Amino acid sequence: MGRIRLAMQDELPELMGIFDIARRFMWENGNPSQWPAGTPSVDAVEKDIADGVLYVIEGDDGRTHAIFKLIDYPDPTYSYIEDGAWLDDSPYATLHRVASDGTMRGVFAQAVAFAKQLGYTHLRVDTHADNIPMQRAIAKCGFTYTGVIYIEDGSPRKAYEWIEGM
Repeated sequence: MGRIRLAMQDELPELMGIFDIARRFMWENGNPSQWPAGTPSVDAVEKDIADGVLYVIEGDDGRTHAIFKLIDYPDPTYSYIEDGAWLDDSPYATLHRVASDGTMRGVFAQAVAFAKQLGYTHLRVDTHADNIPMQRAIAKCGFTYTGVIYIEDGSPRKAYEWIEGM
């Protein structure tokens, strides 16, 4: 596993470059609408860094190769779910904005392992229906598909949940 640490404001250009690479990968692999151009925005990433919720994964070379957001407060987009139900209403942490420069494998699994090391026993995540690589990674980490949620712009996302011992 790479070294995981909080992202810093002075890394913003490098982080936006990683998001560009991840966006291009999604577009080239049948997922052109999950992250439209300019998504996530510089403002959103700056806020994530300032809020202390954006993490980077460094490789053995000391360079940043991946990013993810980990929040431990209720995600408002998860308040309504259809075509299913959450497994449990207990407090949870959520993984968002998982992105890689394409040189590091198992990024989502590393983010999940990190969340577990921090003591989280209940995790949620969502992804676009066209993001097949992410859906595979989510399933491989033991998450259960729970239904459909809608993000701020109203577009649907497939929702997943992992609870320790379930």
